[in-house]
Amino acid sequence: MGDTAFDFEKESDVFEYVVKKGHGVKGLADTGLTTVPQRYIHPPSERIDRKDTIDSTPFLSSPIDISALLEEGDDADDEKKSEISKRLCEAAEKLGFFQVMNHGVSHEVMENAKRAAHIFFNLPRERKLAYSKQNSPCPAHVFCGTSFSPQAEKSLEWKDYLSMVYVNDDEEVRKYWPEECRDAAVAYLKSANKMILAMLSALLRGLGVEIDESTIRSYTDARAVNMNFYPPCPNPDLTVGVGRHSDLAALTILLQDDIGGLFVKAQNNGWIEIPPVEDALVINVGDTLEILSNGRYKSAEHRALASNTRARVSVPIFVSPIPPTTIGPLPGLAEKDGKTVYKNLLFGEYMENYFRNGHRGKATLDFARA
Repeated sequence: MGDTAFDFEKESDVFEYVVKKGHGVKGLADTGLTTVPQRYIHPPSERIDRKDTIDSTPFLSSPIDISALLEEGDDADDEKKSEISKRLCEAAEKLGFFQVMNHGVSHEVMENAKRAAHIFFNLPRERKLAYSKQNSPCPAHVFCGTSFSPQAEKSLEWKDYLSMVYVNDDEEVRKYWPEECRDAAVAYLKSANKMILAMLSALLRGLGVEIDESTIRSYTDARAVNMNFYPPCPNPDLTVGVGRHSDLAALTILLQDDIGGLFVKAQNNGWIEIPPVEDALVINVGDTLEILSNGRYKSAEHRALASNTRARVSVPIFVSPIPPTTIGPLPGLAEKDGKTVYKNLLFGEYMENYFRNGHRGKATLDFARA
């Protein structure tokens, strides 16, 4: 069957074209269709309507200036560091999402990362297909795809992505990552390293139990840079860019563009939008950090909306342990809290369960409950 013979009214043809043939949702959007195919229509309860959001003020703090947290040596202001750490811990407990400024990642590095995402997803299909899970030169560490788990999902998400996992090996990066976006992705990742360690250290030490530097670092050994691409969508009100989920990682460092469309569940109060703030990064607690904190820090449900006018991109860094690492409440924390919320398990076990299904809110955390 030639590509022009696809009938986008038929769900099987949509799946064949987008997933099996590797056109992605970008290729689907480029056909000029004027309505979202049935395979992308989500139930009304899962759709995103900006009119249904609530005021973010009680839940989302103003961006936190973390410059003092990154200072070292005699110039470091310990009192200021303590104040910033306290704000980070409060935000992690209240919402699980916050924004940071003066984080050590330059405006130029952030702009280059966003530009690189546009460049990669505007490449010819054949070039992107070279990085599909079936064709990737190193599928464990670099691959591109569409939606989240297409085979497991009833309704597809209006998103393509490229995932690049960094495990302390520049040679592998040069050899396997796409040259069109490799340098921009590595610059973004390396610029964020100091911030990642400083924030995770502040959050873990803020739990009030002893933890050494090597243990903190063990939760950051695997870092993945994702480039997410949401083509213009004819009916964004009928579909989702990303469905309800919490992140697998310990921390997510998210660079979003100026379009907006990121929504976070404020516990049981409703959904708030995280507005783009120039040069700020969005930080969110992932499931791993919720488990390590024995449930004190919250990996909030979030989701994303596509735009009907412009292609939207976001570039998250997912900070995680490697699969053989044991995760569970930090030693002494359950005794301190008087309860054990999560059990000890291998991160690899949790990861395997996480990717087995489509996005389903925070239900994946049930797998780790004590």
